[in-house]
Amino acid sequence: MDSINANQSGEHIENLEGPEAWTRVKEMAESAESCFFCSNIKTGLPVSVRPMTCLKADEDGNLYFLSANDSHKNNEVEHDPFVQVLFQGSKHSDFLSVYGIADITKDQGIIDEIWTPIAKTWFTEGKNDPRISVIKVSVTQGHYWDNKHGNAIALIKMAVGAMIGKTLDDSIEGDLGA
Repeated sequence: MDSINANQSGEHIENLEGPEAWTRVKEMAESAESCFFCSNIKTGLPVSVRPMTCLKADEDGNLYFLSANDSHKNNEVEHDPFVQVLFQGSKHSDFLSVYGIADITKDQGIIDEIWTPIAKTWFTEGKNDPRISVIKVSVTQGHYWDNKHGNAIALIKMAVGAMIGKTLDDSIEGDLGA
């Protein structure tokens, strides 16, 4: 077998469902400083990808982003609400890919809740800028890749494995869903 999995010992797959899955999504989305928000994800066509910051993730598997109501992404979401969001929490761990259904709202309560001062860079009139909207992504499924025991342990295991010529992998991954 030429797969890395042939050299691994132990269990490296942990699929999560329901509240446990959405808790994992929340934790990983909140630990990432940014993500890639992908819309127009029709098979066989180039996707539209842009870096964004997820300003809130909740226990129900929802992600929240501020967006301009006249942006290309809002236009794409209005025509096709299916999106993919890709997160990388650190150089070697906390990878998350989720699919979901996006919805656009101008709910001032949500805007007030997720507003950050840096957003004034794009919304110069602040929280009440007429161009501001919220994209809420309701996650339907995903996949994660992470370390079981944190980056420090994973790094030590990788270094020792390289020295002795044995795969000492601390990774964990799995599907996420309802």
